[in-house]
Amino acid sequence: MNYLGHLYFSKEKPDLMVANLFGDFIKGKDYSFLPKIVQEGVLLHRQIDDYVDHHPTVTELRLHLYNELPKIAGIAIDLYFDHLLAKDWSTYHSKSLDEFVDPFLAYTKNAKNLKFNNPKYEYPQHFINLLNAISKHNLLKRYVHLDGLAMASEGLSRRISFENNLDMAVVVFQNNEKRIEAAFEVYMKAAKLRFNVKD
Repeated sequence: MNYLGHLYFSKEKPDLMVANLFGDFIKGKDYSFLPKIVQEGVLLHRQIDDYVDHHPTVTELRLHLYNELPKIAGIAIDLYFDHLLAKDWSTYHSKSLDEFVDPFLAYTKNAKNLKFNNPKYEYPQHFINLLNAISKHNLLKRYVHLDGLAMASEGLSRRISFENNLDMAVVVFQNNEKRIEAAFEVYMKAAKLRFNVKD
């Protein structure tokens, strides 16, 4: 799952939500040098990634989409699932999407919330830039609409180091919408149990 999905499974704890998103920026197995909350977020991020990558329904969907989205079907599925989560938010959470997202964005705008007592452990500027971009471009809420999915897929397509057709993700989604939605529903039911999400 992408940004919204990772936040959804972070139990509405702002510091854990930020740390979860930071998980993409940490490589290797040893991250014990990070503050405890960041370690917790990185671990949760990796658990979510591992769960979605190995869920049998998602694996089946990835194989189905491979011909249309070679090498990047898994990336596209992450974006599709964020779109479907945003679109069907009320099915998965008792709060509105605004009520969920706005406090997180407010938290990230306060620079004090992104610093630690020891400057050695401050979040790097390129991660701060990502948080600012999420807020500036309203990325989390824009996932509700296909234009938000298009913006996310086109932007990510440009950042991928190899030639790809992720900019066609919306067309592929529309061609396979029922299958993708069915896989998403199966995955979410299982993932809510795995990560103990009640709402």
